This record gives sequence, structure tokens and C-alpha cells, in this order.
Amino acid sequence: MSIAPDSEHMAAHLYRTMREFVQSMDDTLPGKFEITKEGIVHDMMSPAKPHELTALRIRRRLDVVLPEELLAHTGTPDVEDAAAGVMRHPDVMVIAETDMEGDGAFDPRTLIAAIEVVSRSNPDNDWVGKMRDYPVMGIQVYVIFDPRTGTGAIMTDIHSTPSGPRYSSRKDFVYDEDIDIAGWTIPTTNLPRYGNPPRTPASTESQ
Repeated sequence: MSIAPDSEHMAAHLYRTMREFVQSMDDTLPGKFEITKEGIVHDMMSPAKPHELTALRIRRRLDVVLPEELLAHTGTPDVEDAAAGVMRHPDVMVIAETDMEGDGAFDPRTLIAAIEVVSRSNPDNDWVGKMRDYPVMGIQVYVIFDPRTGTGAIMTDIHSTPSGPRYSSRKDFVYDEDIDIAGWTIPTTNLPRYGNPPRTPASTESQ
């Protein structure tokens, strides 16, 4: 019988401890908790309106093109890879309805795509942390929408590197382009941006 090295036992124990803490805090503290290799990520800010509206419009546009057996899901539970010591919560998940059955967190390897809308308060969580964690979890397609800049990127093709699994392909896009998410095309028109000033009639005063 093989026995895992002490470091693996310690890593598993640390993850269980963090998981128990997150569960105890979910209904106590505001914000969203996630677990990464670096520890617990706590985004204390409530999602801004442009963030939530972006996720809603992406979900609705995917619903139009996805086959009946697939869903664009924006609710709970989390996506968890306990062996990797990572628990994340994508803003939108493309997943088969049958893979949502049962108890517990979603298996990340059943996700067809994970979609994130960049947080204004913690953009590195999406551009750096999840860019690292999602290929480790086996999520084949990772799409980022960034309301700060009106741009985004689609990551695919997981491959091995000395630092662990990473995406080898990246396709950048700007808002108003049509994009392909795992074989389904949706528009990116009319997506909100952070800090857009209210529209006002053009001035009729002479310069």
C-alpha cells in the first residue's frame, strides 16, 4: 500500500480547513469566497450593475444557441477540484443538465466552458488567478469579459508546462465582435462598461 508524502497530507488537511472555514462564512460575511493554491480569495464588494448585467446578457445569448441538453448556468454550487485544492465559482458555466444532478459541488471537468466578468475591485482574480487555476482544474474553455476596457479573451488548448497545466491558445476580442465559445457564436454588442457616463444631448451652444 502506498502512502502519500507528508506534504500531500498537509496540503489536503489545509484545503479541508479552508473549505470548512468558507462554508462557515458563506452566510455570515458579505461577498464571495473562493479557494486557490495561494489561499482564500474573498471579494467583499457586491457585484456592480455592469458586472451582473454582462453575465445576464451572456447567459441569455448562449441560451439562444445552445442545444436543449446544455445550459448556461449562473447560480450555485461552486466548482471544486479537491485533489488540486481549488474551489472556484464562475460567473457563467456552460454545462450539460445531466451533469448538474446530484449533491455537492460541480466537477470542473464536466464544464464545457467557464465565463468570467472581470471584477472592478479585483481584476487579477480573473486575469491571473483563474487563468492559472482553470486549466489545472481541467476546464477546457475559459472566456473573460472585461467591462473596464471593453475587451476580452478566449483561452483554450490545455497543455503541460513546468509550472503545471496552462492554456496554450488565446484569442483576444473587443466588444461588438461576434465570438466563438466552444463552438457556439454569440454577439458581444451592447455589453455595459464600468464607469460609463450618462448619455446627455449634444450641446447646441456655439464654441
